[in-house]
Amino acid sequence: MFIGRERELAVLETAFSSGASAFLPIYGRRRVGKSELILRFMRGKPGVYFLGKQSAAHLQIREFLQEAAGLLAEPLLATFPADGWKSALLAVTGRWRGSEKLILAFDEFQWMAEASPDLPSVLQERWDREWKASGRVVLILCGSYVGFMEREVLGARSPLFGRRTGQILLKPFGYLEAGAFHPQYSLVDRARAYFICGGIPLYLRNFSEKRSVEANIAETLLDEYGPLHREPDFLLREELRDVHNYYGVLLAVAHRHLTNREISEQTGVGERSLHYYLKQLCDLGYLAQRYPLTGAAPTARHVRYVLDDPLLRFWFRFVYPNTSYLRQMGPSRAMADRIRPDLPSYFGSCFEQLCREALPSLYRKEGSAVASQVGEYWDKKTQIDVVGYRDDGWTDLGECKWGQVRGAPAIMAELEEKVACYPNPRNATIGRRIFTRQRLTSGKIAGKARCHCLDDLYDPSLAER
Repeated sequence: MFIGRERELAVLETAFSSGASAFLPIYGRRRVGKSELILRFMRGKPGVYFLGKQSAAHLQIREFLQEAAGLLAEPLLATFPADGWKSALLAVTGRWRGSEKLILAFDEFQWMAEASPDLPSVLQERWDREWKASGRVVLILCGSYVGFMEREVLGARSPLFGRRTGQILLKPFGYLEAGAFHPQYSLVDRARAYFICGGIPLYLRNFSEKRSVEANIAETLLDEYGPLHREPDFLLREELRDVHNYYGVLLAVAHRHLTNREISEQTGVGERSLHYYLKQLCDLGYLAQRYPLTGAAPTARHVRYVLDDPLLRFWFRFVYPNTSYLRQMGPSRAMADRIRPDLPSYFGSCFEQLCREALPSLYRKEGSAVASQVGEYWDKKTQIDVVGYRDDGWTDLGECKWGQVRGAPAIMAELEEKVACYPNPRNATIGRRIFTRQRLTSGKIAGKARCHCLDDLYDPSLAER
């Protein structure tokens, strides 16, 4: 079942049905569904889908021609004596006689370009000399390494710079769309599944509604034969070299060593060298930088690194450190002894991120049309879970509670203490919000705060149109 991606499919369909040729880079982190999106779009349309590989250029060119021969019903292409990508592309487009546009979709483009460094220049020449003016080609270049795509396809130094007619940065599903994978789950379990799988379709599909969330964790992540047990290891080894240092960084961040100095101390990697590893992981979409949100310009000393990929966050927090225990005692015992006791606090920190993700949608529902930034705030004395910094001179500060709570007045008192510590450099009006798993009360607490529970956060009306 194909879920979501209506806006992206609409962009592709518009490009195909227009009277002009189209060049659309599609990029995003691994497993986000780029290939599935392209194949869904190409159903019933003429085109060649080619998956790049880490192999020699001549082997890839031969395979491309064989694919084209079958898909375009041109058997002579399979034996065409191409001496490079230029002649192969000329042969394929030259034999296309259909009335519709021809789609050329190159997936894992970074591997194709690694084997054939001249390929971007070849595509630039074909686009400039023929394809753009012909109105008969849709060129799709798809890549999983975001940094490569932004540098070698979209960047100013790329031969292809300035030629794209559109682009799609495919992101993981938000929590609302991710919930559509498990419609029979309760809202609490949809949130828990999202805390572990994030918005990655492949991971969400491996969580079965016929099993509880904990049973899914045990069978898919803890069992050494489970489909996601070694997924982070595959991801890292597929994209990176010298993986032991990356493992050290991710393990440190998963255990909340968040600053450059803390990560350096935990990993033994010098701070100067550490910058390289952090940048690579950020480019891949696995790590992200965070700053205290006050509206003031952040400084380097305030930066924290967080694991932005939920599956990696869970794996490096619970699976990787317990590998020996898992092998010796098995998934059930490991869940009971090493994981279940810490899940409530872990889910609590994940709930904070979900609330930050939901706040812009709440603003839209409430009729706020101003731009806003959403983040958090911390200093040596306090931690504020949610900060909504709006351009209308309003700043919301929020407190998130995933577990049992003592009651609205107690939460309100805790939040007021934190409000008093917030620096508020622009003297904004401060709003208060309380986020809980179950409903505390409707409306406002003594006229001071808005309350939101999972029922509010999963309201279908929050979905973007």
